[in-house]
Amino acid sequence: MGRQGYSAAERLERLPISGYHRIIFIIIALAFFFDSMDLAMMTFLLGSIKTEFGLSTAQAGLLASSSFFGMVVGASLSGMLADRFGRKPVFQWSIVLWGLASYLCSTAQTVETLTLFRILLGIGMGMEFPIAQSMLSELIPAKRRGRYIALMDGFWPLGFVAAGVLSYFLLPVIGWRDIFLVLAIPAVFVLAIRFFIPESPRWLEQAGRHEAADKVLLGIEQKVRDSLGRADLPEPIALPRIESAPGTFFSAFQQLWSAQYRQRTMMIWSVWFFALLGFYGLTSWLSALLQQSGFAVTQSVYYTVIISLGGIPGFLMAAWLVERWGRKPVCVVTLLGGGVMAFLYGQSAVFGGNVGLLITSGLLMQFFLFGMWAVLYTYTPELYPTSARATGSGFASAIGRVGSLLGPLVTGLVFPITGQGGVFALGALCFAVAALVVWVFGMETKGKTLEELTQA
Repeated sequence: MGRQGYSAAERLERLPISGYHRIIFIIIALAFFFDSMDLAMMTFLLGSIKTEFGLSTAQAGLLASSSFFGMVVGASLSGMLADRFGRKPVFQWSIVLWGLASYLCSTAQTVETLTLFRILLGIGMGMEFPIAQSMLSELIPAKRRGRYIALMDGFWPLGFVAAGVLSYFLLPVIGWRDIFLVLAIPAVFVLAIRFFIPESPRWLEQAGRHEAADKVLLGIEQKVRDSLGRADLPEPIALPRIESAPGTFFSAFQQLWSAQYRQRTMMIWSVWFFALLGFYGLTSWLSALLQQSGFAVTQSVYYTVIISLGGIPGFLMAAWLVERWGRKPVCVVTLLGGGVMAFLYGQSAVFGGNVGLLITSGLLMQFFLFGMWAVLYTYTPELYPTSARATGSGFASAIGRVGSLLGPLVTGLVFPITGQGGVFALGALCFAVAALVVWVFGMETKGKTLEELTQA
């Protein structure tokens, strides 16, 4: 317990949203943005890499899946590491790793070495995503938590669009290797995180490090005062007290399967798996499939960028609706909407001459799917206690990455048999299954503090 017997949660939840909270948000969201650029870049470069190395569609699918294999490993490990040793150090090292791996991708001279470096890149990215979720959910008060995490996820489509713009202008000039080199530069961003992002006081407290938690909280409270330009802060509010002691490396994983959290774990793992199987089975191949339909490389990249712009209003709408409708209904609506539009996009892609229908259905597909991402990243960390939050988020992400890993590979195998219509129909079915799981087994978390949700 901290000053005057108040818990970290009670002191954090009573803080007004301030410029300091927004600085933390921007730093974490930008790290998310750079990760998104690195991952999305394969969508735009896959066609060129496939041509240079003379790859079959199945081989290209394996290369596209390699980052997701790394993400399974990274997400699984990072959650347990962060719940055992803290959020901040794991977050920092994840960024160093993906920056180094992106540089190594630029040096690859064979498809085998490129695949290996993409796996390393995936490990770094897989480590970063669940930690970003956990850190932001633990630092932002409940009344704005959903909106800020959903907005953080919005940097994902922005990164996707930025990757497309970068490849559109640079690919014809410098080639795909130098584009990977450019993407390694933002890793220096880790220096900003070292100075501006605090360790989670909630984590410090549950780890038994009360003095350290109090010191961090005093710093946060002072920065909020400075940001608001006033000396007083609201009185802490009473919240449920969650007693926990530092556990072993695997105790957080065991907690996911306790009687209290078992159904939540099965629900969210299923949603992540089917949603990401559908999403990456489609988006990793958007540009390459357009090229297969007869569009030139620059044309296919251009149309993919245009289609991706639909994700921007999608995540903004989701960020507003998660605090109005709630997490569960928004998740169901975005999954079903994404499924319908994916099916229509697949049918329009078959008829490559109808560019208007292709772009319209593609825009609406990305509108719903990036809205879906925003809800998933908001919803997942809210389902678990502080002692297992990063582990819960990490393993949900890891299970999703198994779907991500299978998605491009399945697409590469299915495409020669069913064509584009079959590929997008399969994606639509995956989204429908995920929506059904949320509707039947999901719980609502809107407006509740993390401590209240722990006792739900």
